[in-house]
Amino acid sequence: MIIERHTKDHLRLKTPAKINLFLEVLNKRGDGYHDINSLFQAVSLFDEIDFRHLPGRPECDLELESRWPLTISADNLICRAYQLLKERFNLVDGLSVRLKKNIPVAAGLGGGSSDAAATLLATSILCNQKLDYPALAELGAEIGSDIPFFFSGGQALVGGRGEQVTPTEIPTDFWVLLVTPDLAISTAASYAAVSLVLTLNREPLSFERCGTAPELVEFLGPAGNDFEKVQFKAYPELVSIRDQLLQSGALLARLSGSGPTVYGVFMDEPTDQSRRLSGHNFWQVTIARPVLLAARLP
Repeated sequence: MIIERHTKDHLRLKTPAKINLFLEVLNKRGDGYHDINSLFQAVSLFDEIDFRHLPGRPECDLELESRWPLTISADNLICRAYQLLKERFNLVDGLSVRLKKNIPVAAGLGGGSSDAAATLLATSILCNQKLDYPALAELGAEIGSDIPFFFSGGQALVGGRGEQVTPTEIPTDFWVLLVTPDLAISTAASYAAVSLVLTLNREPLSFERCGTAPELVEFLGPAGNDFEKVQFKAYPELVSIRDQLLQSGALLARLSGSGPTVYGVFMDEPTDQSRRLSGHNFWQVTIARPVLLAARLP
């Protein structure tokens, strides 16, 4: 998260998307979740959120500006994040939240989790709880698997069901071209499908330190995203996006999360490639860079 404005009663945050540079789905756990092994990288596609303090009103008043249909309900991760802290710390104050949604919804980019992390932070600050990032990450894990990552420095190896976050360092001198088609893909159904093709008892991929972007791409080449095994078969459009990215010069093209976003890695800014792919009426195409985040409050 990036704090743009901070006063006693107002907090403005930019909340980043993330991509999975590789993603392994491991065994199914007793709690119904799956263990994963993944390398997360935050990227410069941001939602924008204004939080204002509501003294004496223990509620989350949420307004959305979004090109995607979203329902404001108690199930929204922003509302759930505030509610968790309200109940845990008996809050008597609330938040007015104005969200400008730029990260595609349910796209494998972690936008909802990023917004929830921001809400935990804003609630802690504006409602005077003074929680540090490790405490907020632990709370976030109670409501969303990807939330703890957004309290890291923006680069991390992620394990467990997402709550195990190990900061790492990788090069950031590359570009990504994010392509999100108009497909609705259920994360729960995706995990159920990928379970059928898992290789049991395999050794998780060990991350090797990479000093340059070409070294990172070389390492990532043999790695992959286990969801591609089922999503590329179920949704041929994703294969088309991957192939067009590679034909446009991407050094690597990969599904992020369970999709449907597919991204390409480029060494130079892919302006022409973005223009060509943007000609498809039902694809959102975004040029982004890796970003680093503050792993603690300033």
